[in-house]
Amino acid sequence: MASHQPTTQPRRGRAPLERHAEVQAFLTQLASAITVGDGKRVAALWGIPAVVIGAEGVRVVTSHHEVERLFAGASDEYNVRGIVETRADIRDEEWIGDRLVIVKVRWPYLDSHGREVGAETSDYTLRRNELGELEVRAVLMRGVESQPN
Repeated sequence: MASHQPTTQPRRGRAPLERHAEVQAFLTQLASAITVGDGKRVAALWGIPAVVIGAEGVRVVTSHHEVERLFAGASDEYNVRGIVETRADIRDEEWIGDRLVIVKVRWPYLDSHGREVGAETSDYTLRRNELGELEVRAVLMRGVESQPN
């Protein structure tokens, strides 16, 4: 997956640029792992327990193996639709102290020519673990953006 520069900066006064860069790098790792189908790498970026909330339901994730299974077929599902890559376009970032950040992210669907063929948005709550590393602790799935006609 090609590296991409962040397309937005955090709102003024919300997060120092070094924290923003750390969040961007974390989300870039997540995007890369998902698009290549590396479930183990995705799972390594999650803290347990975690929760995923969407219109279709709520899921409490209680093991890294469960995260791995959750994302095991994601790359195949995307590839069938012509989606081979994405990037994390951070729309908003709010740090709550030094260990917790809530990030609103737009994930554009990119085809093999780098053209955008759709997008989805999600909010992530990331929390630093005891080693100081960010981990996904909650995801609010906002869903796929409607495409203009």
